[in-house]
Formats: sequence, structure tokens, C-alpha cells
Amino acid sequence: MGFLRDIYNVLRPQATNQSVSLNDTRLLDWLGIDANNTESINEATYFTCLKMLSETMGKLPLNYYQQTDGGRKRAKHTDMSYLLSVRPNPYMTPSTLFTTTEMMCEHYGNGYIYIDSELVMTGKYKGKMKYNGLYPLDSSCVTVLVDNAGIFKNDDPNALYYKYRDKVSGKEYILKSEEVIHIKTWYSKNGITGEPVREILKDTISTNQQSQRVISNLYKNGMTASMVMQYTGDLDDDRVKQLQKRFADKLTGPESAGKVIPIPFGLTLQPLNQSFTDAQFYELKKYSALQIAGAFGIKPNQLNDYDHASYSNSEQQQLSFLVDTMQYRLKMWEEELNAKVLLPQEVKDGFFYKFNERAILRADAKTQMETLSQGVNNGIYKPNEARRYLDLDDAEGGDILMCNGNYIPITSVGSQYKGNTEKGGTT
Repeated sequence: MGFLRDIYNVLRPQATNQSVSLNDTRLLDWLGIDANNTESINEATYFTCLKMLSETMGKLPLNYYQQTDGGRKRAKHTDMSYLLSVRPNPYMTPSTLFTTTEMMCEHYGNGYIYIDSELVMTGKYKGKMKYNGLYPLDSSCVTVLVDNAGIFKNDDPNALYYKYRDKVSGKEYILKSEEVIHIKTWYSKNGITGEPVREILKDTISTNQQSQRVISNLYKNGMTASMVMQYTGDLDDDRVKQLQKRFADKLTGPESAGKVIPIPFGLTLQPLNQSFTDAQFYELKKYSALQIAGAFGIKPNQLNDYDHASYSNSEQQQLSFLVDTMQYRLKMWEEELNAKVLLPQEVKDGFFYKFNERAILRADAKTQMETLSQGVNNGIYKPNEARRYLDLDDAEGGDILMCNGNYIPITSVGSQYKGNTEKGGTT
């Protein structure tokens, strides 16, 4: 079932002199961007949180391992591992796939990846499942169905299905649970679908948007506050509107800042002072931003808030971000991937996928070198394993473990003295 390949082809140019505009509503709809409703994403803190979580997923390499009696080791590429680590489909990289799905998940509550596969009955894949590609689905077009009425004639009375509606053609497709990788947020009322964090933070996000509009309008008016116009005599409504427009055009806007405006005799302009300091505008806006970030698990230093940060504790905050926020996300991703993309025989043989979380914990050059040296000297890393961390080639003889020759097993401590005593030595 390659319906997504057809959808992607619809978005491609149909002739050599045509191109797809980034403002094309079909492309925006497919990407899950509502051109008429971008309120949440327009809020800077919300956008930063989405960016941080989504890009972090895109940074982490996904490795394919096998658990054996001798420990965990890197496994050889399969069709699926190639898709997950090299090229999921003709249009994107793994980083783009993971980033897009995580963004959809955080914004809509659920992220979906369609597994394009087929059972081949001829050739080298005879009797086996052939994987053709992995495609992110627009979360706003997916509906999760629980077949508790047996409509789809499935042996499982509560089987899950996913209904996908293509916004371009209007067609609807029913996908089986094993055809869709489903990633959800931590906030779920039924354990099947997730809820977006923006629903919880609707009022806080709205408040931040309104405060941003206040600042934006103030800049548009050239940092000029509202004024009261005092005049003598009576004026009809039309004359009042003319006066308002005449002086509003001259007193507002960035180009009017600092200008001297002549005022006719009998007319007085009195500004209405507004103090952001007295209103604690900055403190309230900052507090709202931290509330939004906290709901996503984003640390203050990741919002460029360094009031109580230093170089050392910024590094600890990055570690805390991995442990407190990303570890749960990574575990959820790994569990879903291992459940949906591994064949039964692969599971039986101990194969599994795991993200390399150390990719976001890169230390400075000195600390990294000291850590690797200690690992090699104490028999934890092989020299070649340490060299690979530094992107260096393997060296001859570097595939053996080494340690200090003065070390002895704890069970043998004191045996050297017993030998000296038997030969007439002293203890």
C-alpha cells in the first residue's frame, strides 16, 4: 500500500517550469500547518519549546543492536534499519523524520509514521516482508479507531485502526495498527491517544500572546503612549475625528520618534503615562514563559534565562534535561519502534533499536580526553573504541582491553605477603 508515495507525487512539480510554493495551501495542509490558525506557534516560548524537543529527537542517532551472551553488539543493516538510520523515504533524512514526528506529537498530542511494506511472494524476498519506506502522517488528518464492534472482522475484539484522510484528494484510508508507528505525549486520558500540552496551557499561552501584541503595538507607535487632546470650544464629531487623525499620523510610528510637532494655539496634548515597571510587566511575562517551558520539561537556560546559571550548572541542567525530560521520550520511542518494526524472529534473536543519548552530552575537549583515557587505562574501553569517539581510524592492536598491571583481584589481596612469609620474609 503506497498511497503516501502518490500523495508526495501530487506535491511535486508536474512540469519543468513549475515549482511548489512554500505558501501553497496543499503543502501547508499536508505539513499540518493551518494558515488561518497559527496562534500557538506564533508565541515565542511555545515555539522555542517545540523547537528544542523536536531538534533533540533529530540530533540522536538510532542504532541497531543485538543482545548476545557476550553482551550487546552492533548488528548488520537490514532493510528497516537502513530506513531508520540512512534514508526513510526519497524525500527526507532520518533527522527530518524524527523531528517532524516529534513536533506533530507535541503540537497535536500524537505523532504518526506510516510503514510502507508489502509481503513479497517472488524473488529474494519470497515469503518475507519488504519495507519500502517510512512516511510521517499529518496528525490533524488521523483518527484512532477501536474496533470493539467487530466491524473489520478482526480476531481481536478491541483491535486498533487508524483512519487517514488525505486533504488533497479527500480520500480516506484505513491502516492497521502494525502499519503505523504511534508516538504520544505523556498526557493521555485513555492510554491510547495523547493530549497536546497547549490545551493545558491555553490561558497561559494566550496571555503571553497578548503581552507580545502590547509590545508590538508600542513599537509600531514609535514608543509613544496614548495621549489626551485638550481643546477649547465645541467641535462636532467630524472635526474631532479630523483632529485625531491629523495628530495621530504625526505622533505615531517609528519614523515619528523624536520629532517636534507644532501644536495650534488653544490645543494641549497630555500623554497618559504607562509604566511597565510599575505593572511588573517583565516579571509577569517571564513567569508565564517559565510556566510554558516547565510544562514541556524545558530548563530555564534553554530559554536563554541565565539569572541563576553559571557555566558549571548549565552543564548540569543539560544533564537534567536528558534525565528528566528526554529519557521518557526516548524510552517511549524505543518501545514503539521495537514493537512495530522488528520481525518476530528478530525479537527472538535479541535484536533491538536504541537511541544514542550521549550525542547531546558532548563534553569539552579536555574533559572528553580525560574520560576516554581513564576508560582505556581501566579496561572499560578498548583503544579503538575510544578512537571512534574522536572520529579517528582504528589502530593496529587497538582491539584489546588493557589495565594497570599492579591491579589484583580483591579475593587475592594479601596473598603476596603470605608468599613472602613462607620464604622467611616479614609481614
